[in-house]
Amino acid sequence: MQSLFEDLPPVEVAGRKLVGRVLLGLLVLISALVGATAGLLLVYTTDLPQVDALEAYRPSSITELYDDRGRVIGSFALQRRVVASYENFAPVLRDALVSIEDKDFYRHSGINFWRIVGAAYRDIQSGGKVQGASTLTMQLARNLFLSPDRSFHRKVQETMLAIQIERRFTKPQIFTLYANQIFLGHGVYGFEAASEFYFGKPARDLTLAEAALLAGLPKGPGIYSPINHPDRALKRRNLVINAMLEDGKITAAQAADARSAPVALHLQHDPNSLAPYFVEEIRRYLENKYGTDQVHEGRLKVYTSLDVDLQKAANQSVLDGLAAYERRHGWKGHLENVVTQGSALDKYQHPDWDDEPEVNGYVHALVTSSGIGIATLKFGRYAAALSQADVAWTQGKVQNLLHTGDICYVKILTLTPNGAARVSLEQDSGAQGALLAIDNATGGIKAMVGGRDFSESKFNRATQALRQVGSSFKPYVYTAVIDLGGSPDDTVLDEPVTFETGSGPYSPHNYDEKFEGTITLRRALAQSRNIPALKLASKIGIKTVIDYAERFGITARLPPYLPVALGAAEITLMEQTSAYSVFPNDGVRVTPRYITKVSDYEGRVLEEDYPEVKDVVSARTARIMTAMLREVVLRGTGVAAAKMPFPVAGKTGTTNDFTDAWFMGFSPTMTCGVWVGFDEKKTLGAKETGGHAALPIWMNFMSSAMEGKDVGEFQSAPEAPVTVIQRVDTPDTSPSTDETH
Repeated sequence: MQSLFEDLPPVEVAGRKLVGRVLLGLLVLISALVGATAGLLLVYTTDLPQVDALEAYRPSSITELYDDRGRVIGSFALQRRVVASYENFAPVLRDALVSIEDKDFYRHSGINFWRIVGAAYRDIQSGGKVQGASTLTMQLARNLFLSPDRSFHRKVQETMLAIQIERRFTKPQIFTLYANQIFLGHGVYGFEAASEFYFGKPARDLTLAEAALLAGLPKGPGIYSPINHPDRALKRRNLVINAMLEDGKITAAQAADARSAPVALHLQHDPNSLAPYFVEEIRRYLENKYGTDQVHEGRLKVYTSLDVDLQKAANQSVLDGLAAYERRHGWKGHLENVVTQGSALDKYQHPDWDDEPEVNGYVHALVTSSGIGIATLKFGRYAAALSQADVAWTQGKVQNLLHTGDICYVKILTLTPNGAARVSLEQDSGAQGALLAIDNATGGIKAMVGGRDFSESKFNRATQALRQVGSSFKPYVYTAVIDLGGSPDDTVLDEPVTFETGSGPYSPHNYDEKFEGTITLRRALAQSRNIPALKLASKIGIKTVIDYAERFGITARLPPYLPVALGAAEITLMEQTSAYSVFPNDGVRVTPRYITKVSDYEGRVLEEDYPEVKDVVSARTARIMTAMLREVVLRGTGVAAAKMPFPVAGKTGTTNDFTDAWFMGFSPTMTCGVWVGFDEKKTLGAKETGGHAALPIWMNFMSSAMEGKDVGEFQSAPEAPVTVIQRVDTPDTSPSTDETH
């Protein structure tokens, strides 16, 4: 057979054979590459997540707490996110995000081949990975299913997932998933939550400048934070605006106006900072009942009894009251100094600064410099100065009081947008205060303050602290006497007395070391006379008094010793306040409650709480006791409250050595209790009685709480016959304290 190459010159034959071999080699190489690629894709996609799960995907979302009028007071979340729909994102925000992150988002099928090639070329030129090539869909796949590492393996998986997502979902659905999932700095996830955090408005109301600023954050939430790096944020925002102009999304005039606008933030306070002790009580309850995952990721809606306005009034009243106490007792100094602790001034960050400050709020500030007659301070992004006039109450010189690096306590008087502030020097010597307000009709807790500063101490002094209640216990003694048939006009002899007890003779005294002779029960309670209270308790038996206290809801252990009648018993502010609400409630106790309703992600009601009521004493007894406690305010130890423009009643309480100061009081609609003291149970100082330390706080709060409201009047007390207490029983007692007021 004649060869095909027989007539060809030898050179041409050799050339054609070489070409054939090259073609064969190329085919083999291509087959190998295809096979290797297929093998790699098989390996990389064997453990690929199923995008079908996205159809039922519910991003981790915030469990929100609402007050009695639907206002947010707190939240629980692993990721602070507010889920929104596509329509909730303003068109200008959608345009801004697409222009800067993925110009061809609405045209590609999940990946942008030419963008990947361009990014790879620029990476090679720069010698590193500096150019992003991921589409919004690829970013979504990475954020939902993959790790953030920059390996080839992850990139292949990201690409495959993006293609699958594009096949299953529409562009608006993909955009919505991305916009709800992305991290945008400061613990905020998703553009709805970011819009509310940075600008205090929903994402549908964003302006061009605001939308551009948010759209610039996904590239680097920390690097471009408008809070920590406003200059970088401004440049990044303007880059987004230019990209929108190039894409024809906005006009040149709109771009110019937006670029010239300053970065104007309206940062929202952490809602948990308003009533942190109350929110913490709710958290413990919910986690115990529903589990941690459900509470922090389940998007529960928790409706509570709290009132935002009353809580603000309570916070201010307690802090102002403690500041007044501190000033009465003079400057003590002993400030913490960060320089001596080895910290740099420019690196220091106090927990108080995590939240945006408010006028009339109190905050710890860092002294950045101190000289003759002036000291400069810093707290968060604000700076202030203290002159000699500002510290006059201390009777000291600025340069001697404050040194560079000191942490001092100040009240914020004014704040300006440019970061300047005016403050007054205050003091935090460790004195604590607590306040609890309860709605008489429903038992709903309307305000709760558990201490001076939740960031420094989570211990709730309103619900967890057992403290001696002093003479605020005496109403239980008088209630027992009245309920057993006594009258406020019965008389008792206020004179020196000695009780024989199992541990020896007990000779109590009155606060003023005086005796008034024969006085009515009404006056004895109003003036908080100790001897009459002990005689009454001795007559009916201390166990009877304890039984009545327990009827009022007191669960603390009350030893059967006579001094318990003077408040030598430790009770929480919560129980004491709830007990006092029995008086204006005509003898009915309504169990205190925090929550009114809890619903889940779909809106199903998980629980709904209604007031629980229990009869404690007769309406007659309650009305008589209310009238007697009204005398405490009108002519007794609580007389400072007589000037209030609505009817109030209550009782002061002070323990030995002035370690605890109380005022328990109520109007026809609300009961409020206030406690002041130190955690370590040391003296507040001479004359720091309940009427001096606690009552002003109570008055400030109740004035705000009742302002503009129809408070009503107390029910009239019935007339009762007059009798005389003649005999004093002396059961076995063991004294532990003498009471004051």
